Amino acid sequence: MLDYDALKQKFDDSSAESDSPTALPESLEALNFDDEQAPKAQGLTGSRLRSYAFAVLTRREYSKAELIEKLALYAIDRDEVLKLVDELATQNYQSDQRVAEMMLSSQKRKGKGPNRIKLALKSKKIDSNLIQQELKETDWNEQAYQLKVKKFGLTVEKEAKLKAKQIRFLMYRGFEMDAIIKAITRKEDDF
Repeated sequence: MLDYDALKQKFDDSSAESDSPTALPESLEALNFDDEQAPKAQGLTGSRLRSYAFAVLTRREYSKAELIEKLALYAIDRDEVLKLVDELATQNYQSDQRVAEMMLSSQKRKGKGPNRIKLALKSKKIDSNLIQQELKETDWNEQAYQLKVKKFGLTVEKEAKLKAKQIRFLMYRGFEMDAIIKAITRKEDDF
């Protein structure tokens, strides 16, 4: 352990004698702060790792891959992490299905189409087949139309440049081309 009072006293004495205000006392220069000599943080194992996993899962839902990555940062043994995450999944504390459903509803609220939702699931390393049924049940034509109305209004554009702008906007949001065409050509009284 460092004796801070002694270091402070030496630092104050040597700074008064030193010409340079940035000069360090010899005792401080002798200290080596290399990573090799610094003590490494204790890794988590057993019940401490399990407690940390529960603490992480109480804050938000994680996919299986995300949870493994997060726990592996603090664990000593990666195999123990894999076993723990499998156990948490079998006990339904962790569920890729729940994560996928939450992501689907969140992305739909944000006005994202099926392609953007699948891309977001892929980035979280979740299989999009988990929500395939919900994706099929959603009326993407209506979603695209509502988003088009919100952004561009009810008018059906005749000018190619304005149509192209609407198409690019809806494509960026992740909608399929058939839903986009139906959305930009749909009149207000069409149902």
